[in-house]
Amino acid sequence: MVRKILISTLLLALFITGCAPASKPTEAPVPVSTEAPATEASSAIVLSDGLDREVKLDSPAQKIVSLAPSNTEILFAVGAGAQVIARDDFSDYPEEAKALPGVGGSMGEFNIEAIVALEPDLVLASELNTPEFIKSLEDLGITVYYVGNPKTFEEMYQLLEIVAQLSGHEEEAQTLVESLQGRVKAVDEKIMPLSSRPTVFYELDATDSNKPWTSGPGTFVDLLINRAGGFNVGASLDGEWAQISSEALIAANPQVILLGDALYGVTVESVAARPGWDAMLAVQSNAIFPFNPDTATRPGPRLVDALEELAKLLHGGAFQ
Repeated sequence: MVRKILISTLLLALFITGCAPASKPTEAPVPVSTEAPATEASSAIVLSDGLDREVKLDSPAQKIVSLAPSNTEILFAVGAGAQVIARDDFSDYPEEAKALPGVGGSMGEFNIEAIVALEPDLVLASELNTPEFIKSLEDLGITVYYVGNPKTFEEMYQLLEIVAQLSGHEEEAQTLVESLQGRVKAVDEKIMPLSSRPTVFYELDATDSNKPWTSGPGTFVDLLINRAGGFNVGASLDGEWAQISSEALIAANPQVILLGDALYGVTVESVAARPGWDAMLAVQSNAIFPFNPDTATRPGPRLVDALEELAKLLHGGAFQ
């Protein structure tokens, strides 16, 4: 179980911002429109990716390999699911994605031979992949677009539009983005007038319950807690993913505890039974909630699901 949680922890951090390659961008990739010469097809696509490389497709990709769960979710969300021919081993949403062949991904290791054999016209990479790995694919004649992790909802919307352009689903993406923007706005309008901001502790991994891992500043969990009208206990820690001692946590006295490790067997009852934790308001008021870490850490459309769920947990009365 420990090994499984540690692997999950590494992946979650990579999906956000914490463990990206040293040369990763600091902002989400911005599409660069380039007017095609008159001799080229009008459907040609030229975009700058998250490594500031110019990536060109003669037409929208029809055979796509996704190398990150977030990429897979985005492809299906914008209507390109039928064009995905393979995915990394951790892509498990939507359900249809599970039926696709896997090309590796455990501990960052991918099967290059399997990817090449599929003859994709586009590989959608992520911050899980090093620039060296991407170059190795390109040296074999494969077109790779590197997706940098967004930092805000606005950058996430832009990312949806980029993937839609690469796959030929701009209209579907526009409809999706407008829907997501409307849902976020609805949450903002209910949260904005509120004066109370409950303190929130997000537990990522409590293999060592005396020093559990949590979400520090700069992560999507931190963004979601603040956007939902709460205050992240981990915001004052060093590092995007950091450990906090039980003593420090008890002193912070969170009003709400979110169990991002509930998928690994951690229960509300086991948390409440930890030595000294009964002094916390969250335990006393039974405000301990399992929380799906995938929705809160994969930079895709389900971040809005996480925002809505969290806002209702923190300010249920505002949503009645």
